[in-house]
Amino acid sequence: MRILFVGCVESSYILLQSLLEHKKEIVGVITKKEAGLNADYKDLSVLCLNYGIDYKYISNINDEEVIRYVREKNADIIYCFGWSQIIKKELLEITPMGVIGFHPAALPNNRGRHPIIWALALGLNETASTFFKMDEGADTGDIVSQVKIPICESDYAADLYENIMCAAKKQVLEFTENLENGSCRTISQKKQEGNTWRKRGHRDGIIDWRMGSYAIYNLIRALSHPYIGAEFEYKEKYYKVWKSEIVKSDGKYQNIEPGRIIKKVSDHEFYVKSYDDIIHILECDTIDALEGECL
Repeated sequence: MRILFVGCVESSYILLQSLLEHKKEIVGVITKKEAGLNADYKDLSVLCLNYGIDYKYISNINDEEVIRYVREKNADIIYCFGWSQIIKKELLEITPMGVIGFHPAALPNNRGRHPIIWALALGLNETASTFFKMDEGADTGDIVSQVKIPICESDYAADLYENIMCAAKKQVLEFTENLENGSCRTISQKKQEGNTWRKRGHRDGIIDWRMGSYAIYNLIRALSHPYIGAEFEYKEKYYKVWKSEIVKSDGKYQNIEPGRIIKKVSDHEFYVKSYDDIIHILECDTIDALEGECL
């Protein structure tokens, strides 16, 4: 089965590498030369050069030059793993076996943008790794493979990312073999069911110390590496936070307003009052705020 591969992020690299290591036939790779808005951007050309595979840098997946490139490769199927643009009908219909996409969420629930970030920010205890036949909708096609992924309260973005990719590597090899031998079975999505997560903006990543401690903790772990980091404002400057923990106050600081620095350990570590409990900031940008100050 001749596969044309599309992707430009860390998950794309991991899945392409797994396919190549298991000697699947990749006839061409479409990727990006620059990160753009992708915090977890990864240049796939390194793999292509190592394995002697032709690749093409593009900016718009639906450009005419891309259509020509795909036709020239005479692929049986397209794997599009880690690409944020909607693929239009012309490209979806070029290959006889269509296009398979990847979405790290439990479709039909949680379609849309930033699925790993939203899952952690909302405090979900479960997500999924899902591969599906792409159609003209957003994450609405028939499901090819889905594996549930538990989320622990201690999981940060990198932990959940790793757990999802561990499952996804096995899935992609399994359904590729099923496609090759004609035994692949799909499950139709009911498009009226489920929900769609919106695109996140800058203000979605800002810590407001008036938030509850769990909301702050979840936001920090959701936006930690490999993503852009949650931020708080102090003296008209933003500081990124990468790691934290909740310290129960048992009402000890009930009369202390949110944002007050209860204790300072260093310029990178300190304790801050939230609406209810204490947030222990374990790792953040250097800040020269003093103990007792308000952020």
